[in-house]
Amino acid sequence: MDIILLFFALPISTIILAIVLQKVLKCPILVAATFFAIYLIVTFTAFDSDFLIFAIVYSIIAYITAVLTKYISRLIEELNRCHENQCNNNNNNDNNDNNATNVGRANVTLTTNGANPVLFLTNRNDNTTRRNCCLRRR
Repeated sequence: MDIILLFFALPISTIILAIVLQKVLKCPILVAATFFAIYLIVTFTAFDSDFLIFAIVYSIIAYITAVLTKYISRLIEELNRCHENQCNNNNNNDNNDNNATNVGRANVTLTTNGANPVLFLTNRNDNTTRRNCCLRRR
């Protein structure tokens, strides 16, 4: 086996294909399982059983790449959604004539749930629509 193949070509191709499969399958475990199955077949057809260690390592690389791709894609989607919501809020605020009077106002809501009081501070007049720009688990 060529050293360049083992330490450069196969890991780089594994990373690139793991990104592609993650975008298609949307499941990091399936991506890693697919790569392990492919490398397991390649181990016993083209190489000797020593390649099995590399197959396991490449499957772990595929899983880590798929997880990173999942979280980076989610982060980009959240940032785009927040940017769109912020642009929509700016457009809506520019259309209001009394925009300067709403700057210093804040709505305060105190909600008690048993022994746990919760305090909400907002600067919106409309409490029916909530536009959060926070990253949360789905």
